[in-house]
Amino acid sequence: MLPIDAAAHSSRWRRRHPVDKAVLGLGLTLLAISLPPWPGAALVLLSALVVLLGPAGVPGRRLWRAYRVPLGFCVTGALTLLVQVGGPGGFVSLAADGPVRAGELLLRTSAASLGVLLFAFTTPMSDLLPRLVRAGIPAPVVDVALVTYRMSFLLLDSVRRIREAQAARLGHTGRAAEWRSLAGLGATAFVRAFDRATRLQAGLAGRGYDGTLRVLVPEARVSVRFTAASCALLAMLAALTFVLERPLT
Repeated sequence: MLPIDAAAHSSRWRRRHPVDKAVLGLGLTLLAISLPPWPGAALVLLSALVVLLGPAGVPGRRLWRAYRVPLGFCVTGALTLLVQVGGPGGFVSLAADGPVRAGELLLRTSAASLGVLLFAFTTPMSDLLPRLVRAGIPAPVVDVALVTYRMSFLLLDSVRRIREAQAARLGHTGRAAEWRSLAGLGATAFVRAFDRATRLQAGLAGRGYDGTLRVLVPEARVSVRFTAASCALLAMLAALTFVLERPLT
């Protein structure tokens, strides 16, 4: 199980309905994309951090480990706006408005990433996917997503075991050994994944699979109070952005 999935299963909001958390987390993401980056995205980023570290109870170190990956993509994308190709300045030169555009893009994307992480850190996929059928998603599509979700953990566990076995046999002592181990890892992981998929298909057929996977879903109700508080927070952030936009700009 990935750390973010383990955190979602032990979250304080684990028993809340996914709709409650979707309104808050995805609402913050939508605000980060649609509001002016300054001060809108900055306010969304700060609010998401407060909610994640406060009411949601996500440990700061675990949040940073998950956040640094999308943040790296955000920084990489923003850096490309600092330069321009062609023009009077030469083949490659600094863009005139590059720092402003890079800062705006970094604010938007980093704030939107925190909104998505808020939903991911509080909602296990095992609670979300079965409920998608009630939202109108075709059952076969949800079944494929459920099986893929489960198979991904089995495949990651197999890769970890193979790498440990290769390390125990001095398979990472040199560049040539690294390449041989990498090739062996890819081949073995493919064979094991194919074998597990075949066994999974045989198991489902043996249990009378009729096109629908039936799983137990924890009972939860949409909290009107929580959803109303989330909408109030989102509305306050939008109003505060438009009030502060002119003075701060």
